[in-house]
Amino acid sequence: MSPWRLLLTRPEEDCAALAQTLADAGIASASLPLLVIEPIAPDPAQLQRLRAIGEAQAIIVVSKPAARLLLEQLAQAGVTPPSAGWFTVGEATARILQDHRLQVAFPAAGDDSEALLALPDLREAIAGPAPRVLVVRGVGGRELLAERLAEQGASVDYLELYRRCLPHYPATTLAQRIDGERLNGLVVSSGQGLEHLHRLAGADWPRFSRLPLFVPSPRVADQARALGAKDIVDCRGASATALLAAVQRTAAPAP
Repeated sequence: MSPWRLLLTRPEEDCAALAQTLADAGIASASLPLLVIEPIAPDPAQLQRLRAIGEAQAIIVVSKPAARLLLEQLAQAGVTPPSAGWFTVGEATARILQDHRLQVAFPAAGDDSEALLALPDLREAIAGPAPRVLVVRGVGGRELLAERLAEQGASVDYLELYRRCLPHYPATTLAQRIDGERLNGLVVSSGQGLEHLHRLAGADWPRFSRLPLFVPSPRVADQARALGAKDIVDCRGASATALLAAVQRTAAPAP
């Protein structure tokens, strides 16, 4: 049995799947979802982008909630999505789109913006004159992706379909969970998840900042350093596979 006892902070459904993957590998965990997905209705400008989705040379869907909500809104608007030109950061998001017979490219190694930007298929898609890219996401996030695409001459639009909210918890919830279950590692899957962890920790953050913190990318690692985290492990991906590999190659802190 692994000495690790991790706190998982993804949305509830993702926490359950991740906890099972870790348990199968002998790693204990506890779940405290710090992200709730709140769908938002498209405004007129967003609705126009939805209806013109086939005009983009590349459609980048950054998360599973974005994929599910996009498919729902396309169906509600009576819009048939193009079969090709789809890109995702990770395989799990790609599978949602592939189940609807869409052709999706994603990085085989690494599920972050940097890996996607290096993908030959994406470079080819935006190689023509005045390429248009549609990034389907929640409110905010993946700014690096848009900046790098713009540097390559692409015109980037956003289709924002949801907000990521912090569930309401009593102020002592995080401390009770970490201390009560003797957890020795924290896991966040995004920059916003990290922000919510920091906010919920409150006055206890200086103590919890010394725990190993598993993050999905160099960008979130930089955010964690700025918040004072002392022991950061970059998983180089948000998938269960990436986290599991990072945990298995990292020594747990002494009891």
